[in-house]
Amino acid sequence: MLGTIGQLVRQVSEAAGRVTGSARLLSAGAGRVADGSRRQHEQSEHAAASVEDMAANIASVAAGAERGVAVICHPHPQHGGTMDNKVAQTLARASVALGWRSVRFNFRGVGASEGAWDEGRGEVDDALAVISAMRRPGEPLLLAGFSFGAYVASQAAAHLPDDAKPQRLALVGPSTQKQQMPAVPADTVVIHGEADDVVPLSATLDWARPQALPVIVFPGVGHFFHGQLGLLKHTLVQQLRITAD
Repeated sequence: MLGTIGQLVRQVSEAAGRVTGSARLLSAGAGRVADGSRRQHEQSEHAAASVEDMAANIASVAAGAERGVAVICHPHPQHGGTMDNKVAQTLARASVALGWRSVRFNFRGVGASEGAWDEGRGEVDDALAVISAMRRPGEPLLLAGFSFGAYVASQAAAHLPDDAKPQRLALVGPSTQKQQMPAVPADTVVIHGEADDVVPLSATLDWARPQALPVIVFPGVGHFFHGQLGLLKHTLVQQLRITAD
C-alpha cells in the first residue's frame, strides 16, 4: 500500500521536485536532466527542453493561464519503470508547455512509495489516490501514461465518476497486448512506434479498430522512442492543443 494520503503527497512532492508557491507548478513536468548513463544528445535535448518549459510555465502561471492538473503514469515497475522514465518526462513536459500543473509519481514499491507490485489493480488505485490528493475541487484533469502507465491511466479514467472524468487522455505505446485496455474517449491521443518490439503496433491497432480510434504512428520508431523525444513532445503538444484552446 502507498500509506496515508499525506505520505503520498510528500512522496509526490519530493519525487517531482516541486517547490512552494506559484513556482510549484513547474512540478515534474519541467523534467530533470538525464543522468550520465543517457546519450549525450538526449542530455542536451532534455536540458534545453527543461529550460524552455520552465520559462513557458512560469509565464502561463503569471498570466493566470493554468489549465488544471496533469497526472503522468510511468511504465511497468517490474521492468525498471519509474517516474524518471524519459517518455514519462516527455509527457510531463508536453503538459507543462500547455499550461498544466504536472505531477509524476512512483507506483507502490517503486522509489519511496510503500507496498509491492499488485498486478495492475493496486497501481490503478495509486493513480486514483494521486488524482484525489493533487486535484483541486472541480479542476480539469489531464491523464497520461506510457506503456503499462498508459494502461493505468486509461483504467483510472474509466474508474472516475462521470462528473470527474479527465478532460484529456494521452497514451503513448499503450500496453494493449498484455493488459486489458478499456475503451477510451474519441479524443484520446494515442501514439505508437511502428517498430515497437515490446508492444506490437498490431496489438494497439486491434484495440483501437473497434473504437474507430485514430492512432498516430511514428515510422521506424521503437517502444522507447530513442532519438525521437523532441518529435514526441511536439506531437503531444499539437494534438493536446486541438481541443484545449
